[in-house]
Amino acid sequence: MAKKSRTHYVCQSCGSSSARWFGRCSACGEWNTCAEERLADVDPRRSAAVSGPAPAAERTVSLSPITQIEGADQQRASVGIGEFDRVLGSGIMPGSVVLVGGDPGIGKSTLLLQVAGRVAAAGRVVVYVSAEESGGQIRLRASRVGALHDELLVLSETSLSTILEQLHGIGPAAVVVDSIQTIYLADLDSAPGSVSQVRECAARLVYYAKDTGVPVFLVGHVTKEGNVAGPRVLEHMVDTVLYLEGDRHHQFRILRAAKNRFGSTNEIGLFDMVEDGMAEVTNASKILLSERAEGVSGSAIVCSMEGTRPLLAEIQALVSRSSFGYPQRVATGVDAKRLSIIIAILEKRCGYDLSSDDIFVNVVGGIRLEEPATDLGVGLAIVSSFVNRALDVKTVAIGELGLGGEVRPVPQIERRVVEAQSLGFDRCLVANGNLDGWPRPHGVEVVGVSALEAARDAAFTD
Repeated sequence: MAKKSRTHYVCQSCGSSSARWFGRCSACGEWNTCAEERLADVDPRRSAAVSGPAPAAERTVSLSPITQIEGADQQRASVGIGEFDRVLGSGIMPGSVVLVGGDPGIGKSTLLLQVAGRVAAAGRVVVYVSAEESGGQIRLRASRVGALHDELLVLSETSLSTILEQLHGIGPAAVVVDSIQTIYLADLDSAPGSVSQVRECAARLVYYAKDTGVPVFLVGHVTKEGNVAGPRVLEHMVDTVLYLEGDRHHQFRILRAAKNRFGSTNEIGLFDMVEDGMAEVTNASKILLSERAEGVSGSAIVCSMEGTRPLLAEIQALVSRSSFGYPQRVATGVDAKRLSIIIAILEKRCGYDLSSDDIFVNVVGGIRLEEPATDLGVGLAIVSSFVNRALDVKTVAIGELGLGGEVRPVPQIERRVVEAQSLGFDRCLVANGNLDGWPRPHGVEVVGVSALEAARDAAFTD
C-alpha cells in the first residue's frame, strides 16, 4: 500500500503548523517563517533501532510505587577536559543527550572533536558523525587538535537511518552528530533543517541514547537572535543545552549551560582559542588582568561569580562630550539596561550631569558579566572617566547598587575577597552588610561602604 502524504505549512521558528499559508505566525508572531512541507505517514512497526520505540500495544507497562523502584547508580565518565566536565556537572551521564549551540565559526565542532579525541585516547570507542564535512576535512582538523586515535571512528553521512544502522552493534562510548540541522529522514518529504526533520531526527537520537545508554552530543545551529535553530521542542527533548559564547575577534570562549538535568546551570567553562584547538583557561582572572594599564582613568576591577568560580575582570568606561543631540550609551559585556540605571543613579544621587555626554562601557577580554555585583565597579569606572582621575589600582569594587544609591550586599563575599588577594589586590570595597559573619584574610583590607558616594571617596588614589 502506498504511503499517504499530506501538505501543511509550518513555522520554521516555533514549529506550529497550519493548513493554509500564512505571512505572520499566529503562535510566535514571526513574519516570513512559513514553509510548505509534505509529511508522509511513518510506519510505526519498523525496528526500534531505526525508528524509535515500539507501539504501546507491543510494550509491557505497569505502574509501580516510587519507593519500590530501584535507584540507578550511574557513574559519570570524565572527558579529560576539566572545563567541559565542570559545565556538564563533573562528567558525562550515560544515556544523556547534550545539545551544543553557538554562532558560526565560534568553535563548536572543534571543541566536540577534542572531546571525542580525549575519550578515544582513554581507549573507548567514539563515533563522530559529520553531515557537513568529508572524512578528509575532519582528519585535517583532528590532526591539528591532537585527536588522531584508532578508537575515533568517523562517518560522513546525512541520512539518519544509515547513521543508526552503522551504530548498531558497535557499542560506542559516545556519539557526536554535527549537526542536527543537516541530517534527514527519507520518510519525511521536507528538506533537512525543517521543523519536522529536526524534531523527528532528534527524537530518534534521543531514543537511541536512552535505549542503549550511549551519550549523544548534537551540534545545533543558531538563529540571528542567538537561539538554537529549529523547533523550541528540541531544547525540551534533550537533557543538556550548552551554548558556546564569545566574540570571534577575541580569543576567549565561554561554555555556558542553559539547561542541565544532571547538574547546575550556573557553571561556566572558559577556553582560549589557539592554533591547536580550544585550550582550557584555569586562571581566567590572571589572564584578563595581565595587560591592565595603571594610572589610567575609567578603569575599575570587579569580581563576578560565574557558577562557583570567582572571576576578576577589568571594566573600562569612557565619558566624552557628545557632538550629537542625543548622547550615545554603548555597553559591551554588560547589560545595556543595567547601564542606564547606573547612569541615572549617578545623576540623581551623586549629582553628576551626564545628560550631554557619550558613555561607553566595555569589559576587557570579550567576556560578558551579568551579575549585579559588578554595579559598583561600573559606577566607579564612569565617575573616574568623568572626573579624569584614576582609581586605586590595588582596589576591587564588589557590590550591587540600589536605586537610592545604596550599596547592597552580595553572596559569597569571602570567596571573592580571597580571589582578589591571590591576585595581588590589597583592598576590597564591599557593602556594609557584607562585613559580618566571616573571617578576614590576612594581607587585604576590607572596606565597608554604605553608598556610591562613600565608595567614590574611598576608591581614588589621591
